[in-house]
Amino acid sequence: MVDQHDDKNGLRIAVIGAGPAGVYSSDIFLRQLRKEGEKLGVGTDARIDLFEKLPVPFGLVRYGVAPDHPSIKFIADALEKTLDNPDIHLYCDVEFGKDITLDDLLQRYDAVLFATGAVKDKPLNLPGADLDGVYGAAKFVEWYDGYPTGARTWPLDAQQVAVIGGGNVAMDVARELMRNADDLKARTDIPDNVYEGIKGNKARELHLFIRRGVAQAKFSVQELREMEKLPGVQLIINEDDFELDDDTIEEAGKNKLTRQMVEELYAIREMAEDMEDGGDVDFEGNPADRKYYVHFNSAPTEVLGEDGKVKAIRVERTETGADGVMHRTGEFTDYPVQAVYHAIGYQPATAPGIAYDERHAHLANAGGDGRITTEADGGDVRDRLYATGWAKRGPVGLIGSTKSDALMIVTNMLEDLSKATEGGRIAPDRDPESIDRLLAERGIKPIDFAGWKRIDAFERSEGAKEGREHKKVIDPEQMRELAHAE
Repeated sequence: MVDQHDDKNGLRIAVIGAGPAGVYSSDIFLRQLRKEGEKLGVGTDARIDLFEKLPVPFGLVRYGVAPDHPSIKFIADALEKTLDNPDIHLYCDVEFGKDITLDDLLQRYDAVLFATGAVKDKPLNLPGADLDGVYGAAKFVEWYDGYPTGARTWPLDAQQVAVIGGGNVAMDVARELMRNADDLKARTDIPDNVYEGIKGNKARELHLFIRRGVAQAKFSVQELREMEKLPGVQLIINEDDFELDDDTIEEAGKNKLTRQMVEELYAIREMAEDMEDGGDVDFEGNPADRKYYVHFNSAPTEVLGEDGKVKAIRVERTETGADGVMHRTGEFTDYPVQAVYHAIGYQPATAPGIAYDERHAHLANAGGDGRITTEADGGDVRDRLYATGWAKRGPVGLIGSTKSDALMIVTNMLEDLSKATEGGRIAPDRDPESIDRLLAERGIKPIDFAGWKRIDAFERSEGAKEGREHKKVIDPEQMRELAHAE
């Protein structure tokens, strides 16, 4: 029987990444351990050390989702409550592969779980993609979300802009490019540099291009509803995109989320008609000074340039069957634009010492079960190493998928630990202070949960000065000073 009050005797788990995937997995591990631990013979006690390369936690919730999402606050609050757990120890500002190695962790932890996120865009792979004025969504998102190592300024001189993509990130990017700066500042935590940048944005016409049809889009209903309420923005759609055949309507009706999305898109079509009939107004009936075109069945084929800069985008009309298969028509249209943003997917981060599946863009794991393997295509399972979230499945799925992943991976981890000798206590170094000594020897000063709370308190106090709930700190050195202040 394991002594539940002996910290050296409890299971020790390292989690890499303090975004939703890492935090949810930590919480679910502890819950499942309390529920199943005795039956599995591994006890019910564990210490989880959560390592994050950034000075602050929450990953994509803080740095990958548009600041005007109303659900952000609730998700962040839930994640914070999980971190405020004596069995979870936060180590921010500690980078795996640089500050700590896999050998360091395997010496001190019985299992290592990778919950790393995405760091860069999938390439556009169109002629003209290298022109000045073509931007990946990831870098733009980093700018408007105040990523610690992101850009501090952004070129927003284009009056006509194209956004390529049929998912939520494309919607976020398009919405921020159409945003009124004062409205955004009043309801979000954007820092001053982002406010000033959006205030000076010259974009007056935006074209969102989605390759497939209305029934195949990947937008969430929430994203669509946020698009509907943009002050000063007129929505414009192509009526032809909404002429769906009976087979397509029947297929869309089989899935609840798809059906809801299509219904919301039809509501947007009616809204767009009202905006036009009202004399080119926004959703409140006020004169609109920006136009937001939504193009379905539109596949960009080339970015056209002049003197090395974007001058237009060439788009081919497509047709999409009820089965979701897209066909090209050979009908092309050129749209004058001076900037092109592509949101066609992210590439999750690699991890030093771990095989990477380039084809599916995730860490190599056995049949998608989260157990890390030696090779992308098969190979042997590596003991004590696991992946969850985007690190496991690639850049698809929302919070619900992340929670499902976490439960499956935790179940596999506990099953493996139960088969190990000594009740899963595998790591030779059982001293819970060992990792702190190691980091101190290397001159690494982690930011713990208390340090994060000091940063958060400062952000709230700065926001309160302007009548806002929160205002982000973006300088990593300032974050460190705040976190380590006595």
